[in-house]
Amino acid sequence: MKRIFLLGTMIAAAVCTTQAGAQELTGTLKKIKDTGAITIGFRDSSVPFSYLDDNQKPVGFAMDICYKIVDAVKKELKNDKIEVKLNPVTSATRIPLIANGTVDLECGSTTNNADRQKQVAFTNTHFLTASRFVSKKAAKLDKIDDLKGKSVVSTSGTTNIKQLTEANAARNLGINVIPAKDHAEAFLMVETDRAVAFVMDDILLASLAAGARDPSAYVISKDAFSKAEPYGIMLRKEDAPFKKVVDAATAELYKSPEGAKIYDKWFTQKIPPKGLNLNVPMGAEQKKAFTSPSDSPDPDAYAAN
Repeated sequence: MKRIFLLGTMIAAAVCTTQAGAQELTGTLKKIKDTGAITIGFRDSSVPFSYLDDNQKPVGFAMDICYKIVDAVKKELKNDKIEVKLNPVTSATRIPLIANGTVDLECGSTTNNADRQKQVAFTNTHFLTASRFVSKKAAKLDKIDDLKGKSVVSTSGTTNIKQLTEANAARNLGINVIPAKDHAEAFLMVETDRAVAFVMDDILLASLAAGARDPSAYVISKDAFSKAEPYGIMLRKEDAPFKKVVDAATAELYKSPEGAKIYDKWFTQKIPPKGLNLNVPMGAEQKKAFTSPSDSPDPDAYAAN
């Protein structure tokens, strides 16, 4: 009887321990475990970070990173059969869809800044960019002041359109600021002369110009609206257990040789669907961001020594 009692006690303790372990899961990790799925938010035209290929499949630098995060989540939850669901997002919808739980990871070209950190969280920075404008070479525009009195487009819901609006007011430029629903629409406005310039992150402008019918017809300004700004994968705010898994996965990737390989794949080699090469090798700031992973929104944190 004593042995049976001890055995029963041990079984009960084991069951309680298992239940306690299960109860420890909260937030996104619990949601993923309960539903058996993780939802990735992707962009359809943020080349080379997150965009659709010829088969309408989301691909890109940020997508590769997110799939590495998914592998880490599967390992954490001890379930390699977790389904990956793909949900399109735009500049305007990405933060609300993260905040309301529709999307678990937003894999694109989203600037990490202090303002956004009040609404969402970011993992370690995967790219650094500055806000500039693209225009036709024939227009001979290079400085922000050259845009005075002209129609200039930027994508709604981005930090770029905010920077453009602020510069317009501060410098009394009288610019007609046009909001576009996405980057592709904004660039088309410059192509068709409905706007003289498109203000956006310089790397996205480089990719759009490279994919134009005549890439040589466009030029990106030297004048910038911002310092180098960090891009990060977005996740829900105040979800420490999930962020811990995501941060560990990205830090491990960026510090490994594989991080540099993934970067080279998208920025220094031909990429689908048109075989474009953006020819943007890793600079000193980018190397620092990978060597010392950080989720800081402060551009000065990434300044190369």
